[in-house]
Amino acid sequence: MSRPRILIVGAGFAGFRTARTLSRLTRGRAHITLLNPTDYFLYLPLLPQVAAGILEPRRVTVSLSDSLPDVRLVLGEADRIDLDDRTLHYTGPEGEGGTLAYDRLVLAAGSVNKLLPIPGVAEHAHGFRGLPEALYLRDHVTRQVELAASADDARTCAARCTFVVVGAGYTGTEVAAHGQMFTDAQVRRHPLRRGMRPRWMLLDVAPRVLPEMDGKLSATADRVLRQRGVDVRMGTSVKEATHDGVLLTDGEFVESRTLVWCVGVRPDPLVESLGLPMEKGRLLVDPHLRVPGRPELFACGDVAAVPDLENPGSYTPMTAQHAWRHGKVAAQNVAASLGLGGARTPYRHRDLGFVVDLGGAKAAANPLGVALSGVPAGAVTRGYHLAAMPGNRVRVAADWLLDAVLPRQAVQLGLVRSWSVPLDTSSPEVARVPGGPGRQQDASARSGPGAALAADTDGRGTGAGGPGRARPHDEPAKGQPGSGTRQIRPGSGAAQPRDEWETAKGRPVTGRPGPGAAEVRSEAETAKGRPAAAPGDEPAGDQAGGEAARDQAGGEPAKNQPGGEPAKNQPGGEPARNQPGGEPAKNQPGGEPAKNQPAPGAPPPGGRSSPGHPAPGPVKRTDVADEDSAKGDS
Repeated sequence: MSRPRILIVGAGFAGFRTARTLSRLTRGRAHITLLNPTDYFLYLPLLPQVAAGILEPRRVTVSLSDSLPDVRLVLGEADRIDLDDRTLHYTGPEGEGGTLAYDRLVLAAGSVNKLLPIPGVAEHAHGFRGLPEALYLRDHVTRQVELAASADDARTCAARCTFVVVGAGYTGTEVAAHGQMFTDAQVRRHPLRRGMRPRWMLLDVAPRVLPEMDGKLSATADRVLRQRGVDVRMGTSVKEATHDGVLLTDGEFVESRTLVWCVGVRPDPLVESLGLPMEKGRLLVDPHLRVPGRPELFACGDVAAVPDLENPGSYTPMTAQHAWRHGKVAAQNVAASLGLGGARTPYRHRDLGFVVDLGGAKAAANPLGVALSGVPAGAVTRGYHLAAMPGNRVRVAADWLLDAVLPRQAVQLGLVRSWSVPLDTSSPEVARVPGGPGRQQDASARSGPGAALAADTDGRGTGAGGPGRARPHDEPAKGQPGSGTRQIRPGSGAAQPRDEWETAKGRPVTGRPGPGAAEVRSEAETAKGRPAAAPGDEPAGDQAGGEAARDQAGGEPAKNQPGGEPAKNQPGGEPARNQPGGEPAKNQPGGEPAKNQPAPGAPPPGGRSSPGHPAPGPVKRTDVADEDSAKGDS
């Protein structure tokens, strides 16, 4: 008798807990497959400490292969689910497709950044849902402080050292609190202009900080933020974001180069494509986390609207606390449905309280309903995180100890660029890469103006000053999308992607097909990282589509042959080397014609063009809410 196949989509709090519990319950009596874009579980509550330079990135990640030895890990993103055939189609990290069959499917795809229809936000803001975004923010903040220290005028210095955070929930509050401490530590070593210091702003339309928490804890967090120098503005949000700053709803324009979007989250768009009953973007399930009418389908975490049996008529909020507990109940019920476990169990919960890390020894917490602040709250908060992490406890504790006795290292690693972490993306846990497959979706399935699509298609990010303009502080490094003088700019047709080979060599795209045309790369070219040849392109030698090797078709013909080299400085003369249309290899057809022979396309004697031989001209070129997954739930 064959073993049943259990497929879990997503390895966040819910998916990871489901896989771990199922592995223990089934004891090898079922095939368990976990589909996830990355090979790690991310402990999201400690992400602000990564952005602030307290923890190294690997400290907040747990290897899925090591922690789930009896679970098959498949790297990829789910594209489509065929409920009738019980198959799931996915795209791997290198663009390859695949199909997975299942007998039980657990959807735990998590959530993505929630956008609001505010002009400029998708182009100029960055979210805080994944490790790439935290690494980008750390580099970006470090760069702004260093540039501000060397700025010639006070206005530029002030703009670079103003950091705007939108959303005063768990994530936004912690980012602003840790960010102020991080930049203050930097300017002690790199002083700014006299009388100036970094300014962090925390905005929210809510009447108070941390509106989900008890009033005492909210007041504690507000007091700590203001004492530290954070400009807290409640009842205020962003009306428009621009390259030079943000326009607030109260009419004030704040000059800034940094906009961090922590407004909230929305369920992964994957569940919208199933055509099943939804509740505010979440898949409706019964108290046993099973989708009604689909006995083989379960959902948990942020993508599931789970009835709150403690508060009839409502659903459990999208928090890490609930997602972690959902995973355990979902695993028990999946095993029970296959006859591999006990009886089915409905989801019930009891709030144990919340913790919010405010940096240093400061925190706000209410474990078991007891309100704490200051050092006791800080001790409880860090103790809770160490207990809740499924791995890396010793390493995290060691980093905390080192941070307490040594100054933080503030350097730019340059690993994640602005265009790699668009705000409008269905995969915040994965950074965009040049020539990568990129997961493109219909605009109808996405919120916001569709900035991620531009990043997918032309390799440019959504935080670099908007279409057609690059932010001075986000200028890409050479060899990255946006570098060089021959950059393709969006036009009337579809934007053309830059492939990985061109980016790695630092060569911009030239001579692409006209508007609306799409470049096609074969599987072999993709596997080797080589671009498809395009008219007018001359890649570097020794590469596919590059300068034709000597003695190869398309090279330079032997001299003194028909169609030879025209006289220099004449129409149709020899173009400059290493330019589009430049000199191909010698001794090949189509190359440099022999001397003293009519040039191809040159006018016949008499100076007039003959049919089929127009006079040559210069080659034209184009220049180119739900609150976030409760960071500190206990």
